[in-house]
Amino acid sequence: MRKALREKIMTVCDKKIASKGNEVGLSFYAFFANKNDTPELLMEAATWWIQTHQLDHFVKAHIIKKMIEDGV
Repeated sequence: MRKALREKIMTVCDKKIASKGNEVGLSFYAFFANKNDTPELLMEAATWWIQTHQLDHFVKAHIIKKMIEDGV
């Protein structure tokens, strides 16, 4: 996964956790605007989320953040 996407995921996770608490869940769509202007980035996130790690639709933000920190 490219560095820019990892940074974006970390930023979104941090914001969600800060505003809604450690148990907040999110999907990979949380990292993108409703009108997606970067489809290749969306597909990269979807591939990582769905194919590579077979995650559920909603996952706790702190779990995703830990995965990114660990370089998974």
